[in-house]
Formats: sequence, structure tokens, C-alpha cells
Amino acid sequence: MSKFVSDKIRRKSGARLAAVQATYMIAYGQLPVDEVIKDFVEGKVGRYVIEEDNVTESEEMIEVSPIDAAYFENLVRGVHAKKQDLEKSLAHYLNEKWSFERMNGTMQALLLCAVYELTATMDVDTKVLIQEYVDLAYAFFTKNEPKMVNALLDQIAHAVRV
Repeated sequence: MSKFVSDKIRRKSGARLAAVQATYMIAYGQLPVDEVIKDFVEGKVGRYVIEEDNVTESEEMIEVSPIDAAYFENLVRGVHAKKQDLEKSLAHYLNEKWSFERMNGTMQALLLCAVYELTATMDVDTKVLIQEYVDLAYAFFTKNEPKMVNALLDQIAHAVRV
């Protein structure tokens, strides 16, 4: 794989992580979509993540890869524009144990972005999308959440991508 292709893939992965963070900020910070997008694209927020070292029990700020700004903006705007439809769609696939309303904000943002991409970006391979969001779930959660994300997105993909 060429350096250009791998850089492009990293930028899209970075855009997905940033979109989950931005979707959370918009929903729970009640911030304007345009302002949040601008802050991420300009690098004012979302530039670093905390990496924990379990051996030394220390934390370090690590700079994240650059993002595909256009992909990020399209994703955030798309999720925001279709949020109610996405929530209804998710509610259809979830049970009482995993109801959308009972999930924490990070999981809600992750699922909204994932379902939007599954339904709106048919040019991206289904397996790639699911794996990207499962990897994000592992980055944010440590229990059964990543397995739930995998199963849920697989079920939705089978329904919306024939």
C-alpha cells in the first residue's frame, strides 16, 4: 500500500474519531454545529488523546493524526441533519437492555455516526466501516460495548446494504 493511500485511510479514521467527539460536543455541550466543526478543522479541539500506561499508571497526551476535514464535516453535518431519523432507526434495532436513551453520550454519538455512514456512504466497504467503529468502541469502552457495537452494526448493515 502506498504512503498516499495509507495516509488517506488514517485521515478518514481520524475524521471518524473527530466526528464522534464533535457529535458528542454538539449534543451535550449544546454548541452550534458550525462552531464545533470550525474548532476541529482549525485544530482548536480534538488534537490530542490521553494514552494511559497501565504499567507505570501514568497518562500522556498524544497528538492524533490529521483528519480528512471534508469527510469530517460531511459526517458531522449529516448526523446532525438526520439525527432524529438515525435515533428512530437505532431504537428499532435495540432492546430494553441497550435502549438508545439509556446509553451514555459517547456511545450515542458513536452509533449515530456509524449508522449515518452505513446508510449514507455506500462507496465505503461495509466491513471497513464496522471495523472502524468497533475499534473506536474499544478506544472508549472496556466491557461488552464493542461486541454490542459489532453485532448491532452488522445487523443494521444487513438491513440497509443489500
